Amino acid sequence: MRRRFFVEKFENDAATLRDDAAHHLARVLRAETGQLYELSDGEHLWLARTVNVGREEVEFTLVEQLPVPNVPVRIELLLAVVKFDRFEWALEKATELGVDGITPLAADRSEKGLVAAAGKRSERWKRILAESAQQARRLRIPTLADAAKPRDAFRVSASKLKLLLSEREGSRPLRETLEPAASARAENEPARVTIAIGPEGGWTEAEFASATASGFVEAALGANIMRTETAVCAALAAVQYEFGAFRASAVREPEPH
Repeated sequence: MRRRFFVEKFENDAATLRDDAAHHLARVLRAETGQLYELSDGEHLWLARTVNVGREEVEFTLVEQLPVPNVPVRIELLLAVVKFDRFEWALEKATELGVDGITPLAADRSEKGLVAAAGKRSERWKRILAESAQQARRLRIPTLADAAKPRDAFRVSASKLKLLLSEREGSRPLRETLEPAASARAENEPARVTIAIGPEGGWTEAEFASATASGFVEAALGANIMRTETAVCAALAAVQYEFGAFRASAVREPEPH
């Protein structure tokens, strides 16, 4: 299976890979002129051949436009900031599981020191998302928003289905929430789902109230209490499965070039 890389744009039947990705391809993978790779600009996918391999740039000529998969669901993840090793692991796995955008949450029970340092980690987190998307052969890299208070992130979410993972008594099982939404999805239009996952100390009453006011439904993953990063994997896998992402996917034919 060919490796895939992300480029800024395709232009005049050519593309250029720059910066860390170019260094990795040229110096680590020891790319040579004439080799074939897959390139994505986030919307289109091309088979391309290397024509010039440099230390800081790798230049390609486009060979064949490739079909891209139709995505049945687009997922926004609102993720409370937790210890950085666990948070970064969650970013990697969320990317592999198809998340489209991530907003770090400065939840009331997040550690204040971690929240204060989150801004300085932004570039590192973007690199993790890019490398994970490349490894997973995604069409696009998930977006990373600035850290936000939960009430603000809840309010701006535009998804039709909004889920707040909760351990409180009375929360509906996640499956019972997903099944009717998946059944009602328009056939040729991806569903849009937002999943909010809190810190290990859980949500506060004020956060529950603001989520409810913004249209979020409390959903439970099961009887076991999970760490934040475990809940990320479980919730994303459940949503992708229910909306059909793990079935043999249809593809969108390439547009005329």
